Amino acid sequence: MISAFADLLERLAFTPRRSLKLAHLAGYFASTPDPDRGYALAALTGDLALRAVTPSLLRGVVAERVDAELFALSYDFVGDLAETIALIWPEGGTARDVALSDLVAELAQSPKAELPARIAARLDGLGPSGRYAYLKLATGGLRVGVSARLARQAVADYGGLDLGAIEEVWHGLEPPYAGLFAWAEGGAKPVSAARAPFRPVMLSTPTDAGALAALSPTDFVAEWKWDGIRVQAVCEGGTRRLYSRTGDDISRAFPDLLAALEFDGVLDGELLVRRGAEVAPFGDLQTRLGRKQVGAKLLASHPAALRAYDLLIWQGQDWRGAPFAARRAELERVVAAMGQERIDLSPLLPCQDWAALDALRAAPPDPVIEGVMIKHRASPYLAGRVKGHWFKWKRAPMVVDAVLLYAQRGHGKRSGYYSDFTFGLWHEGALVPVGKAYFGFTDAELKALDRFVRDNTVERFGPVRAVRPEKVVEVAFEGLNRSARHKSGVAMRFPRISRIRDDKPAAEADHLAALLALLGDGG
Repeated sequence: MISAFADLLERLAFTPRRSLKLAHLAGYFASTPDPDRGYALAALTGDLALRAVTPSLLRGVVAERVDAELFALSYDFVGDLAETIALIWPEGGTARDVALSDLVAELAQSPKAELPARIAARLDGLGPSGRYAYLKLATGGLRVGVSARLARQAVADYGGLDLGAIEEVWHGLEPPYAGLFAWAEGGAKPVSAARAPFRPVMLSTPTDAGALAALSPTDFVAEWKWDGIRVQAVCEGGTRRLYSRTGDDISRAFPDLLAALEFDGVLDGELLVRRGAEVAPFGDLQTRLGRKQVGAKLLASHPAALRAYDLLIWQGQDWRGAPFAARRAELERVVAAMGQERIDLSPLLPCQDWAALDALRAAPPDPVIEGVMIKHRASPYLAGRVKGHWFKWKRAPMVVDAVLLYAQRGHGKRSGYYSDFTFGLWHEGALVPVGKAYFGFTDAELKALDRFVRDNTVERFGPVRAVRPEKVVEVAFEGLNRSARHKSGVAMRFPRISRIRDDKPAAEADHLAALLALLGDGG
C-alpha cells in the first residue's frame, strides 16, 4: 500500500546508517505482499519504467488548485517540487490507502491527455505523506540515500541469499520480481533470461602510506589507476554487452567498442577515450556517456577503448577463483592474441617497496592517471569490496580557494537546507563561476553555510539565491578538463567543499589563471 511505501521512504531519508537502512528495507519486504514490494524495489533501483511525469506537468496540475504566488514562495522555501506539492495541496477528499500496484498500473497505462486529471484525483485521496510518496514514485526522483546495489543487498539479507548470486540474474528479471522474492523465501532460483549477463565486480579499498606499512610489497602487484569509468566487457554466445561497475548496460553509447569485442569471455577494465597511444581527459569520455545514439562525427573524434585489468571468464572457463597472478598471466596472453587496437593491457608497475611506489603515484607520466591500484598476487576475484585484497592509492586532490556565489536547497533530508553551492574564482577583476559542489562538509558546516546564505542573500532566481561574495571555501577536486559549455572554460571532476576558509577574505581567493595552470599548458 502507498502508506507503507511512504513510511519506508521517510525512514530511509532520515536514517544515515547503512545497516539501519538495510533493516528498514528487509522489514518492508517481509511485511509487504507481492506485487507491491516488487514495485517498491523497482522504484528504488531505478528500474520502474513509468510514463514520464515531468516537473512541467506537475506544475500545471498544482496551478489548477493553488495560487501561483503562494506556490512559488512555498517552493522557494521547501526546495523540492514533490514535497512542496504534497504539503500545499488543499485537503478536501477522503484519504484512503491504495495499492502500489494500482498506482503503477495507472501511471503506466493512462493516456497522456488524461494523466493530469488522474494525478489530481489521486492527490485528493491521499494525505501529505502519501502524496509525497506517490509523486516520488511518479517522477522517479526518490533521493533517499539508497543505491540500487543497497536495495538488492536488502533482498539478499531478507532471504539469506548471496548478493553476487542476485546480481548475476538481475538483468534478466523484470518488476515486480515475484520469482526473486519467491527465491528469497525458499523457492527455486529464478533463471535469468539475460544473455551475456553482468557479473558483480571486485572493488578496491582506499589506502595510504600508513596502512601499507604493515604489508609486504612483494605480496602485491601495482598498476596505474586511469581516469575513465570501470566497465565489464562481455561477449558470450554471440551477444555483446558493456556494463558499468554497478551493472548498468551502457552498450548503446559505445557501439565502436562493442564491435571490437570479438571473443568469448568477460573482461574487466577501464573505459577510455583513446586516440592512438594518448588517453584523452575524462571530459572527452563524458561527452559520450548516457547517449542513446552516437553520430559518426563523435565516433571518429572520440574513439572508445578498453584498458583491460582482469579476466573473469574465457572460452567457457571461469577464472574468478584463480589467484590474480594466474589471471593476469592469462589476460596478457589473450589480449596479445586478440590483436585488437581498441583493447589493450594496463601495464604493471615496479612494486619493490612502498616508498618507490609512492614516488610514482605522486608524479605519474600522464595527467589522466588518478593514482595506483595495488592487488594481492594470491587474490581471487571476489564480488564487492573485500578487505586486504585490492587497494587504491589515489593522488592528493587538487585544491583552490573559491568564493560562494549561489546556493540552492538540497533534496530529501537536506530539503530544509541550502546545500548545493556554486563557487567562483577571480578573473579580470570579477568573480567567474567555475563549479558546483554539494558535499564534503560536515553537518555542522552545512548548518553554518545555510545560515550564511539566509543572512546574506542579495537576489533570488526561483529556488536559487545569490549571496554576497564574501564566504571563501577550499574546494578539492580530482581532475580538470577544458569545457566549452562553461563560461570559465574548465570543468572540475568530483568537486567538494573540503574546508570553510573564514580566515581568508574574498579578495585573497584564487584566480582563474591558477586553475588554468593546472591543465599544464598555462591556459
